[in-house]
Amino acid sequence: MAKRRHSAKDEILVVPFLDILCSLIGVLVLIIVVMAVAQTQKTQGRSPEEIQRSQEFVKTKKQLEEHKKKEAEASLAVAELQKAQKDLQEKTDKYLKLRRLIDDAKNSKEQYQLAILKLQKQLDDLMVEIEGLKKQQEEQNKEKALLVAEIDKRKIPPDKKIPPVVVQPSGAGMGDNVKVYFVECNGGALQVLGAWGEDYRLGASAEVVVADVAYNHFLREVAKDPNSLILFLIRDDGQGAFNNGAGRASSDYKIRVGKLPIPGRGKLDLELFAKFRGSIPKPPVAAAAPKPAA
Repeated sequence: MAKRRHSAKDEILVVPFLDILCSLIGVLVLIIVVMAVAQTQKTQGRSPEEIQRSQEFVKTKKQLEEHKKKEAEASLAVAELQKAQKDLQEKTDKYLKLRRLIDDAKNSKEQYQLAILKLQKQLDDLMVEIEGLKKQQEEQNKEKALLVAEIDKRKIPPDKKIPPVVVQPSGAGMGDNVKVYFVECNGGALQVLGAWGEDYRLGASAEVVVADVAYNHFLREVAKDPNSLILFLIRDDGQGAFNNGAGRASSDYKIRVGKLPIPGRGKLDLELFAKFRGSIPKPPVAAAAPKPAA
């Protein structure tokens, strides 16, 4: 059968199926290419600037969290530092308190030791005085016996009494402000003449002179006035008594002393010294009991 021949008009209007298919495929490929390009421009619907900003936000948020964490750590460190400072202050206060207690205890101990030493010295001085008083009593008993014998020996009938010895000022060192006190040196005894209104006699041994309360009271009171002078009136047998009595006054009490030899055994007349004579308070009653005069 012979093929039907088409006219020229039919060839222009009829498009082959393959051409249409190819065109459709090309369009689809174009759409896919466009979509791929668009997809490369956007990621999950965001632009690169948005992604960069998002990354910067995340980074900033992370830095902020780290900053808050460091701030919390710093606050904790500050709290611990404050606590440490408070503990240090408390320990410092406690140390200072303990130190004051130790210093007070040390000072109390030192004061206690000083008080013990002072009491020990007073006890030693008291023992020395007691020993001196014992020896003084022995000396006084011996002296009393000697004096009684001497009195009996020297008794003179009333019509033959020894004339008094008048003691006269020499003029040397006797200013108007000088106060003179008299101590008679006679044998083994010293006799303070009227320093507190009455005579006082004591043994002249070194132990008795050091320990005798009344005599040392006399020396202390005289030493208070730098213008005072103790004039020792030395009998012919009184040099030893002078050495002990005047040595105590001069060496231990820094009192100015003088000496005047007295001839004979007559009673002393001190009227010419009336305006120069000094006086002191009376010593304790027990110490001021007057001894019998020769």
